Amino acid sequence: MFHYLIRRIVFGFGTLLVITCAVYALVRHMPGTPLTLDLAEMSLDQQISSSEMKRLERQYHLDQPWYVGYWLWTANLFQGDLGRSIKEKKPVSRVIGERVPRTLLLSGTSLILSYLLSLPLGLYSTARSGRLDERITSTFLYMLYAVPTFVAGLLLLVFFYKDLAGTPFQLEPGMFSRNYSQLSTMGQILDVAKHMILPVICFTYGSLAYYSRFIKSNMEEVVRQDYIRTAKAKGVGPVRILLHHAFRNTLIPYVTMIGLTLPALIGGSVVLEYIFNWPGMGTLYLQALSQRDYPVIMGLTLMFSALTLLGQLLADVLYAVVDPRISYQ
Repeated sequence: MFHYLIRRIVFGFGTLLVITCAVYALVRHMPGTPLTLDLAEMSLDQQISSSEMKRLERQYHLDQPWYVGYWLWTANLFQGDLGRSIKEKKPVSRVIGERVPRTLLLSGTSLILSYLLSLPLGLYSTARSGRLDERITSTFLYMLYAVPTFVAGLLLLVFFYKDLAGTPFQLEPGMFSRNYSQLSTMGQILDVAKHMILPVICFTYGSLAYYSRFIKSNMEEVVRQDYIRTAKAKGVGPVRILLHHAFRNTLIPYVTMIGLTLPALIGGSVVLEYIFNWPGMGTLYLQALSQRDYPVIMGLTLMFSALTLLGQLLADVLYAVVDPRISYQ
């Protein structure tokens, strides 16, 4: 296992270099730069001179070819420096750090709800397989999975924000109300929780439907195995068979999903955060792209890519924890 981890870590570093190099080349070839976009937004009396423009280009290495800029970014990265945001004039690590808790609040809540609800739903669907209630439940979950989250988000926003405007049931986009700073501590917690309702629903329902169907399909394959029939012949109760014999053998594919959800836990959803005006990582990424804030784009790309690779490695390690028969050479 130790040698396997070393190989995966070395391969992961190489993969990160390829990904970040490709992304840096792409963003540097996008039309416009942070300086030209800012210049387009300035009024005539705010225009800066050509000498000042050249100075700023040298400061942010925009006068260098993209490969030179990538080399300088990589050199700073190995020194623990992600650079400074061109737009916000703050360290990238600080800009990202301010958004991580906000995204975790949504994605973490959604992930916990998805797993807590999908397990009993999946087991229930397996135990009641082929019956009317199970077919209704499976059809409903299939319909949920088929609805794109951004479509559901827009529909919920129209209904709860516009159609119910002025009623006690109105739910507004964003993370805080206008009078947030005037509320008590409990009032602020309840205010944030109220604003979380719609985005958490959109974050959760697709995963809930997928995880429940995933558990059911794996369980149905396991319950047809010979050892399950042997346990039934010995008089083992159906609940014990379902939980202690069948479910334990579906954990290997299940832990794969746990590892692969790590990037989504931090990255959140770009579209949903934008729809609900939630100031998280997804919204930050969109803003950085539109503003050509190269250091922030690269910092977020590095983090998302590293989390994806880490999630895959975590899934492989969990394989060996769940099933001791699995070994890596």
